[in-house]
Amino acid sequence: MNFVNGYCVVRNNRIVKDHQLIFESAGANLSAFLNGSYTLLNPEYPKFYKMNPLSQLGILATEVLLKDRALAKEYLPEQIGVVLSNATSSHNTDREYFETLKEIPSPSLFVYTLPNIVAGEICIRNCFKGENVFLVFDKFDAPFLSLYVDMMIGKDSAQACLAGWVEVLGDQYDVFIYLVEKTKKAFGVKHTAENLIKLYISE
Repeated sequence: MNFVNGYCVVRNNRIVKDHQLIFESAGANLSAFLNGSYTLLNPEYPKFYKMNPLSQLGILATEVLLKDRALAKEYLPEQIGVVLSNATSSHNTDREYFETLKEIPSPSLFVYTLPNIVAGEICIRNCFKGENVFLVFDKFDAPFLSLYVDMMIGKDSAQACLAGWVEVLGDQYDVFIYLVEKTKKAFGVKHTAENLIKLYISE
């Protein structure tokens, strides 16, 4: 049995970690919310401002979730995987990039016209070198994610996995990222589809 040893939800201008409110910004649009969150968390990662909103949301949630952990020191970098998903792929950035084609195509936007870039940004930031994948579903699919992550950690090479849902379209966003490990930590709940659904809707 594997365990969810922490989670982070980012939605409705709020960031919640393990049932605790970390940040709230009433009435802010997505850009203002992201900037306010970054200023509060102060991760000292200037590259954040060059990212698209999908990657910014993934990085913010991961920074909150792993604030008191150094996974790349607890495990070998190759033992840490990332499994993320959403419903709209990179459509948010695709639309912006398409608009630039009318004049001069934007190389900085083109980089983010693949949804798996957010997983790559998280891996670079945290020195993860294990298996990573980005999946596209109609909605958050807890049964599939729980099965896929358990299979990944079932391999001898994987000891931990960051997984979840990172969605953004315009100013609408919904993020749920959680950490799965073989050993139960303080927050730990069993890594089941039922528990994932409870955590996902809890905030």
